[in-house]
Amino acid sequence: MFRDILSRNFGWKLLSLALAVAIWVAVKTVSAERGNQSERTFLNVPAQIVSGTADVRTFRIEPNEVRVTVKGLPDSIRTLVAREIKVFVDVTGLETTQNLVKQVDVSLPNGVAVVNVEPANVQITIPPRGPMRSPANNP
Repeated sequence: MFRDILSRNFGWKLLSLALAVAIWVAVKTVSAERGNQSERTFLNVPAQIVSGTADVRTFRIEPNEVRVTVKGLPDSIRTLVAREIKVFVDVTGLETTQNLVKQVDVSLPNGVAVVNVEPANVQITIPPRGPMRSPANNP
């Protein structure tokens, strides 16, 4: 009776055991990598404006620098330099306004993740669009 339970569909049982072991190993490997991550904070990373190509207005960001905390594998974090962190604010399609608050976006190399951005939002001041004047008409 007991022997019959073990021997029936033995191939499927062996395959199920092999799959269970493979899944367990994969989960252990991923969790070990995540547990072995380190963090690093970059101060005074400049925020850049992203706008449409036809938009030639000047924008003012307040504050214009942010603090970015990142995490990743120790080797990736150790070799990461501040210029590889791209902080930007997208103002595409915005019209004239005062005191507009926009979210800060961060672009990082593969294998590195954002933990925190301070401040997460910045204030944008957009100057009004004036009428186009030709140099000949200026007094």
